[in-house]
Amino acid sequence: MGNSKFFESEKLFDNVTVIAGLAGEQCYLVEGSEKALLIDGLSGVGSLKAFVRELTDLPVEVVNTHGHVDHCGANFEFGECRIHPADIRLMYDHSDPERRFGFAMSGARAKAMATPPTMADVIPACAVKTYPVYDGDVFDLGGVQLEVIGVPGHSFGTIVLLDRERRVVFSGDACNPNTLLFLPGSTTIEEYRESLLHFKEYQPDFDVMYGGHGRNAVPKAIIDDALELCGEIMAGTDDRMESAYTGRHCYYAKRFTGDFKRLDGGIANIAYALDGIRKK
Repeated sequence: MGNSKFFESEKLFDNVTVIAGLAGEQCYLVEGSEKALLIDGLSGVGSLKAFVRELTDLPVEVVNTHGHVDHCGANFEFGECRIHPADIRLMYDHSDPERRFGFAMSGARAKAMATPPTMADVIPACAVKTYPVYDGDVFDLGGVQLEVIGVPGHSFGTIVLLDRERRVVFSGDACNPNTLLFLPGSTTIEEYRESLLHFKEYQPDFDVMYGGHGRNAVPKAIIDDALELCGEIMAGTDDRMESAYTGRHCYYAKRFTGDFKRLDGGIANIAYALDGIRKK
């Protein structure tokens, strides 16, 4: 599709373009006949708004699957977004330009550049007009409908978006081979299990998920894997593999290789803290 110094894009479906940032973080531009929805906003290094304008002439609205640094950068450029109210504070906590720049520069692509980005390329933080998005909401783009499903876990305000016609879910970081549940703003394992049971109700309506990291589609069976892991963690029968991620101590439910592939062949994995298993 299109590339720039900061972004790479590829057509995923007839109306969906996946856009990757410097650290490999991903967002999705979904177009209808009347408007477009940008699902997540990368880290805010480089003008994603200008890049998106090259891909579509439609009015564009931004929705965040959650409030982390690698998903909300474009909010400060567009000046408004839809986000679950539980993650608004998280969005601002992750708004620091140096933090967003550091995340972008952690990617191999940024490190390999002959002329790497500088702080001048970071979109400055600002006040963002936020509109609430909740479980059960529907975005009607004109011939394309995206249904919001609340999946609190990775953050209290995590959502995913379901396209029933194309039988896909845009899942952010809600459920993947490296689901982090030990960060500030994450739920307990017990609460996450309840979220997954709710998510599972929609399993008959889609086949695969496209997340915020990794270009390949993830089969919907990952939900069942994650539910099983939650049960094992709560029972204390998981591998409880000691590790560290993003500088924080944690435990992984299952042992894995360097690329987060489980040794036992399963798909999902969960990183958690020992004090974050049961509801408080």
